[in-house]
Amino acid sequence: MSVISKFVGLNAAAWSKCVSFTRRYPIVRGMLSYAAIWPTSCIIQQTIAGKTWENYDWVQALRFSLYGGLFTAPTLYGWVRISTHLWPQTTLRTAITKAVVEQLTYGPMAMACFFFAMSYMKTNSIEEATEEVKQKFWPTYQVAICVWPLLQTMNFLYIKERNRVPFVSVCSLIWCCFLAYMHELQTRRALQQMM
Repeated sequence: MSVISKFVGLNAAAWSKCVSFTRRYPIVRGMLSYAAIWPTSCIIQQTIAGKTWENYDWVQALRFSLYGGLFTAPTLYGWVRISTHLWPQTTLRTAITKAVVEQLTYGPMAMACFFFAMSYMKTNSIEEATEEVKQKFWPTYQVAICVWPLLQTMNFLYIKERNRVPFVSVCSLIWCCFLAYMHELQTRRALQQMM
């Protein structure tokens, strides 16, 4: 057996164990997808803003990865489990109900936590992080209520429960670009005021 065949065989076995593990523990699948997709969207947003490989804010991308993987994915997984328990049927009516309830409960909490945590992880004070939530929550939520109920209705209606968090993580690629943009607005405004 050649070295390449052994290498491919070992990688295939490792991949198979990884897939098996994430099937047993779907929360891990969500955490891994968020830990990869959220920093990707941060880099996309930075690219749109004109940054390049030489001046990307890699620390900000790391913050997005940590927040997405360690906070958003587990809390969303918890919400999906609770909603499935409360409304176990998979019908259009229950999917819409779950989406609306999520938009009125989990969505606002998740958004406020995002702005607060991202600001606080930037070593801002609690007061500064709270102010960022006050400034950005409502404009962001106004966009969210136009986007997420439709996406979540599709999620709850067509996607199997074990894949719901990864599905949302893929949808959140574009959403997270928007959140990164909203997060950076304060930095741009502060720089403009200093000039």
